[in-house]
Amino acid sequence: MATKQELLKAKQLLEQHAPKGEFLAYINKDEAQVLKNLGGSGRIVEATQIPSYEVTETRQLVNPTLEASLTNFLKKVDPLVGQTINTAAYAPKVAAQDALQTQAVQNAAGLGSLTGTGAGTGAGSIASYMSPYQQQVIDASLSEFDRNAAIQNTGMRDQAIASGAYGGGREGVMAAESLKGQAMNRAQLQAQLLNQGFGQAQQARAGDLQAQQGLGQYQQALGQGQQGYNQAILDANQIANRESEFEDFTRLGLVGQQLAQIQPGAFASQTVGYAPPAAPASPMANFLTGAAGGAGIMGKLGLFG
Repeated sequence: MATKQELLKAKQLLEQHAPKGEFLAYINKDEAQVLKNLGGSGRIVEATQIPSYEVTETRQLVNPTLEASLTNFLKKVDPLVGQTINTAAYAPKVAAQDALQTQAVQNAAGLGSLTGTGAGTGAGSIASYMSPYQQQVIDASLSEFDRNAAIQNTGMRDQAIASGAYGGGREGVMAAESLKGQAMNRAQLQAQLLNQGFGQAQQARAGDLQAQQGLGQYQQALGQGQQGYNQAILDANQIANRESEFEDFTRLGLVGQQLAQIQPGAFASQTVGYAPPAAPASPMANFLTGAAGGAGIMGKLGLFG
């Protein structure tokens, strides 16, 4: 049996070949499992064939050049975490209707007076479109008719006198028939002139309705163009206000992305080919991406313990 001194020498010899910082100790299987659960390797030391439960730790040292930038980055990020975003500053706005549009709508409301029978004498009636010279035309035409009729009657009377039939019954019948025909023709002429004036007033009324409708469409087109221009200004202001509100987040997001690229493997990246311009990415999303990349770097470099 080995003496105590021999055993002590054996212990010292074995510890000389032990991993740095370790010493010889007795443990059972359960204790060995506990050590493994805590991260012990349980590897066999080649020189002694005794298992070692050392815990290995791999730590990546911080690049001194990068450390200051990362520290400043995190100092800038922290105040933004609880910062409130003023969404009212870039709320969408709709341009109001242009004055030409509202005027066209108001004018269209009164076009109903130009439809229908056009009876009466008020605004929009056919009578309101009659020529102010219509009665003068009728009076002049009837006066000329009466003058011609008088000439015709004088001629018939002269013939009757020349033939000695003037004052007789036959001459009286012929004169009466002549006057009857003249009265009928005069009435027909007057009706024709009135109907002609009525037709012209109808056409003028219909033309006015068509002109008013065309003017309304023209006003609407011009108004829509101006409204579109005003809307473009509002949209441009909205984008500018939005970018201003997210300026800190956007800037730090871009910085975070650049810092992440300095440390390969900090987070996954993706290469995207050119595509037609789309809606701009949210500045908040860019910021969170950069912040996440920066935080990933911190973890890789052991700044969080």
